[in-house]
Amino acid sequence: MRDIMGLMSKAKEMQEKMQAMQAEIETMTADGTAGGGMVTVTLNGKGQMQAIKIDPSVFSEDDVEILEDLVIAAHGDAKTKIEQLVQEKTQEVTAGLPLPPGMKLPF
Repeated sequence: MRDIMGLMSKAKEMQEKMQAMQAEIETMTADGTAGGGMVTVTLNGKGQMQAIKIDPSVFSEDDVEILEDLVIAAHGDAKTKIEQLVQEKTQEVTAGLPLPPGMKLPF
């Protein structure tokens, strides 16, 4: 019976930690860049784009495809960075918890 109470207590503690982690993740941001900084994309912890900055020198009617490629590359860079931050934060909270490999938290 003690084991069940201890398990329930740990589950409640984990739930509280996960909620705190999710709130913290929502405030995180990551910048991704492309073209040597000519395009910068900012994503929040949920992966939503918050800002985009484009160097005016990139604007040219002949180079629209290049600009499109730079935006896509900057977004991909920011996505990789924010996913890494979320993974690090998740590992802090779940340290010692036996989770299956590749399980992504928060869900």
